[in-house]
Amino acid sequence: MPGPAIVVPRFGFARTTRAAAPRKLLRASDGDTPVIEQPIRMLSCDTPEKSGYAGGPVAAQLRLDRCRERLAGDFYASLLPKELRRYLLARLGPEAAAQHIAAGQMASAAFDALLERRLTRDDGSRRALAIVPAGQLIDSYGRLLAYFAPYFVPDELPPRGDPRRRTFNLDMVAQGYAACFPIYPSLPSNTDWALLIEEAERAWLRKRGVWDAYGRRLLLGYEYRACIKLAEVESGADGARAAFQRSCVDLRTMADVGPFGFWDVPPPYRLWYWLTDTRQARVDLGLAAP
Repeated sequence: MPGPAIVVPRFGFARTTRAAAPRKLLRASDGDTPVIEQPIRMLSCDTPEKSGYAGGPVAAQLRLDRCRERLAGDFYASLLPKELRRYLLARLGPEAAAQHIAAGQMASAAFDALLERRLTRDDGSRRALAIVPAGQLIDSYGRLLAYFAPYFVPDELPPRGDPRRRTFNLDMVAQGYAACFPIYPSLPSNTDWALLIEEAERAWLRKRGVWDAYGRRLLLGYEYRACIKLAEVESGADGARAAFQRSCVDLRTMADVGPFGFWDVPPPYRLWYWLTDTRQARVDLGLAAP
């Protein structure tokens, strides 16, 4: 078969491709528009996990117990700072898994109630979602990374600053059911960013939501996932690498405390970037080299 009749141009810019991921086909609206089911991961917030992540309370507690033994012994002694190990050990009591999973169920129920309240119009009809993708569009689990809020058609859009325009991401943080979890480069606009940190600080200081129910030593979602990874790996080096893939920036001072220094930063003031993004993150965030 002969080749193209022209010399096909070769472009020098880098392409971004992602691995194929399975999606449920809902319907095809026309000949070139399949409609799929797409999970969304809410940006800048992180709720506790439920049983789907590491099993129910009994199974998950066995893993946390193994993590505790490793942190207290020699397994991670030369790999993780003593202060970080002490911080995590204080949160790995015998009820750690049960409390974390219960907090996850509480957050899920609060989210369902929030969706119902904010998406239901006065006449009982259902409002659509306004999806705002940002930064890295798709995560490693194939989820769309986005902020989202109730959708308003142009002639009914409330003015800026109206609480009806708040994102669900912000509301979950403000109510204390999600920890503030901003990860560069998927950050909101400067105005929304200031509001996010303000609400995160208020929820933490006033002990709202899950902190009211279970106290400040409740493992945050990303801390819980890190502890499960620390328990499951074969070697300490693999565990430290798998559990701590992000570096933390203290928003109070804009000091980069690295992947192991977040323990000394209160949750509302933690900003994260992936270690693979270190060079550009330091430029964009105005961080000094360590």
